[in-house]
Order: sequence, then C-alpha cells, then structure tokens
Amino acid sequence: MIALAALALDAALGWPAWLYWRVGHPVGAFARAIGWCERRWNRPECGETTRRLLGVATLLLIVGATIAIGIALERVAQALFGTGWWLAVAILAWPALAQRSLFDHVRPVAAALARGDLPAARQAVAMIVGRDVAALDEGGVARAAIESLAESFCDGVVAPLFWLLVAGLPGVWTYKAVNTADSLIGHKEERWRAFGWAAARTDDLANLLPARLSAVLICLAGGGGWGVLWRDHARHASPNAGWPEAAMAGALGVALAGPVAYDRAMQDKPWIGGEGRTAAASDLARALRVYVGACALLWLIAGGVAWLR
Repeated sequence: MIALAALALDAALGWPAWLYWRVGHPVGAFARAIGWCERRWNRPECGETTRRLLGVATLLLIVGATIAIGIALERVAQALFGTGWWLAVAILAWPALAQRSLFDHVRPVAAALARGDLPAARQAVAMIVGRDVAALDEGGVARAAIESLAESFCDGVVAPLFWLLVAGLPGVWTYKAVNTADSLIGHKEERWRAFGWAAARTDDLANLLPARLSAVLICLAGGGGWGVLWRDHARHASPNAGWPEAAMAGALGVALAGPVAYDRAMQDKPWIGGEGRTAAASDLARALRVYVGACALLWLIAGGVAWLR
C-alpha cells in the first residue's frame, strides 16, 4: 500500500511550487552534501587514485546516512502511528517520485509546438534538457522532449518506485541519493572522471532492472516498438538510457538521438530508431499519452504487490 499511496499523492499533487519555494526539495540536501564533499576532496593536486577513493568515500557517506535516516524514520512512523504507519511512510516517500512533475515539464513543450510557437517551445524544452536549443527546429525540439520524457520515466518514476517496493523508505531515498550524485559528479570530463566514478557505476547498477522494466512498460503502453527496442537499445552511450529511448522510438515510429550540440560542440551520436521519420509536434503529444499509459501500468504493478503482501 505504501507505493500505491505514494503514487497517488504524486499524481494528485506533484511537488507543489509553493512547497518548493518554502522548503525546497529533499534532493537539494543531497546536492548540498555532495557539493560540499566535491569542493573539499576533489582537488586537482590529488592523484587520480586518491580522487577515486575520495569519491567512493563520498558516496558511502551519503548512502550510509540516507539508509540510517530512512530506517529511523520508518521506525518512528511505526511507533507513532500504529497501524497507520504505512501512510506516514508513503508521505515521506512521495517526494521521491516525479510522475506528475515530469508530465508538467514536458506538456508546455507540446502545447507550444501545437500552437506553432517555436521560441516558446525552445524555452520550455531548455528547462528539461542540457543540449543547445537555440537552433532547434520543430523536429529537434520534439525529439529532445521525447528523449527526456523516455529517459526520465526510468530515473524519475520507475526506478524510485522499484526501490521503494524492494527496500522501502531507505531504498527509495538511497536511489535518489545515488542518482543525484551521478547527475552532479558522474561525468567523463577530467574534473569529475575519477571522483565521480563510484557514483556513475553505482547509478548504472541501480538502474539496471528499472531501465528494462521502463522499456517493457513503454512498449506495452505504446502498442509496439519491440523490434526497435531489441535492435537499438545498445546504441546509447549509457547502458540503461537506451532501453526506454529505443522503446519510445519504436512505439512512436520516430528517430531519436542522432547528432546533437552541447556547448556549441556537435556530437555525432548514433540514431535510435534510425529508419523512423522525423519527430513532430503530434509525436510529442502521443509520447505523453504513452507515458500516462505506462504510469498506469506501474499503478497496476504497485497494486499487485500490495495485494500479494
């Protein structure tokens, strides 16, 4: 019941703007702790091995503290609320899910494209992707938004729910800690390559099963895409992100990934669903419908687990 209640809270409320402006978001605490460690321990004068070990220490510190706090909060909820403890835990788990916020971030891109307002669409998509957006046409904006929707379905919805079901409150927030560390320091650039190695590899492991589950749910909700999924999932640089992206490309019949510019430098990435057509505004609207259907399937999974327990 915990997972199902957390999904319901997230679907109904998301993470309200008024709450964000007053208290921020719990992930911000991870970001501040990781940033503190990175500024003090990831020093250029340290050798690569030393920085890698300090990166491991950073991850262990963040993960250990998160597990301890999660266990303590579950025990406090059980002591204070008796048989209703599960609802308190669901409330504590709710901010870790992002099904509503992901939809709310992608929908303005689709709305702007639908009314032909390309500048507004570029501005909206810039809020959810890291690539250069100034020169993107309608197809480029739609493609960027679809890719972000597919990948974030795993990182923001499926993986947190998976770890909530597997390991309760400590599991879901430990996943968020690892995922935040990966997003901040798990990069291949010289500054972070050694220090962020542990964060990147742990995030890959944590997303191994959720990424494949995400792909299956997208294909089921989209009514197809299995062939592109099996053929193209390995064309992504990430061992996990290619699964939901290939599934979405196949379900929509469009080409995703491909050449993209970051910081004015073009990167010639392989196409996923390369025989598909160029994405259009209508495809982004379809992708949102597939996303909603895939989230509904997650509700069924959470309900099934609750029934079995």
